[in-house]
Amino acid sequence: MINLNGRALQTKTLAMKSVALRVIALIVLLITVSSGALCQQALPGVGRVVCLDCYHNNEWRTLKDGRRERYHYIWEDTSNSGYSELGNTIKSLGARISESNVSPTKSVLEKASLYIIVDPDTRAETSDPHFISDREAATLVNWVRGGGVLVIFANDSGNCEFEHLNGLSDRFGIHFDEDSRNDVKGKDFQAGAFTNLPRTKMFRNVKKIYLKEISTLTVRKPANSNLTEGGDVIMASASFGRGYVFAVGDPWFYNEYFDNRKLPAGFDNYDAAKSIFSWLLEKAKPVNDK
Repeated sequence: MINLNGRALQTKTLAMKSVALRVIALIVLLITVSSGALCQQALPGVGRVVCLDCYHNNEWRTLKDGRRERYHYIWEDTSNSGYSELGNTIKSLGARISESNVSPTKSVLEKASLYIIVDPDTRAETSDPHFISDREAATLVNWVRGGGVLVIFANDSGNCEFEHLNGLSDRFGIHFDEDSRNDVKGKDFQAGAFTNLPRTKMFRNVKKIYLKEISTLTVRKPANSNLTEGGDVIMASASFGRGYVFAVGDPWFYNEYFDNRKLPAGFDNYDAAKSIFSWLLEKAKPVNDK
């Protein structure tokens, strides 16, 4: 004799289990999507655009096949001289990256949350250097005052155009001394080491950094030193209006010394880049660069 009630009950039980499994799967999916969205929102660079100035740093080289190629501290340069690894790190923080090949006008800066000027060209580096003009300096000052974040990565004496760069940075109380500190011979990496780092947000999880052949700084109000060693100011920053300025006398985060491909274990340049740009992006405002 067939027990129809038992079979019906079994069928009903299986159907209920199937529904329950579907509900559980849906809940897991919603939690996963929500967690991803929350993680994305937690990244400091979401909605921010980091624009790299390729107007004042505009160096080119000729390849073996005769083609001309831009290089030296740019996002797409994957060689030792490039900023490709820095660009990838900034993107991992949720920000977008861009480059500008023209003068930093108001319309250019409106599309940037954070603007990086690196190693402005000298006459020895290019036949047509674009020196920072008074008009450009005034435009940048107004942009920072309105909430922009300006980062200046200079270089040491003989490798950077300082006269016009100081014409800009002096307006924020930061002056590049046009000297050269941390002369590193061969693989004596300790000569470029800094270990006495302040316990601040810009150096989270960073114990040891490397910078070679850098210009020191002189600061006055509204600027302050972020890192001083042996009486020399190495890094400085300034709150200015609703914006912010950060400066160091070195291109610093280029591929060659970005991680431990060349640096021995124990140097934290990668962690420093991630920490410093997280700190700076938190100060930057979202923009629409479309």
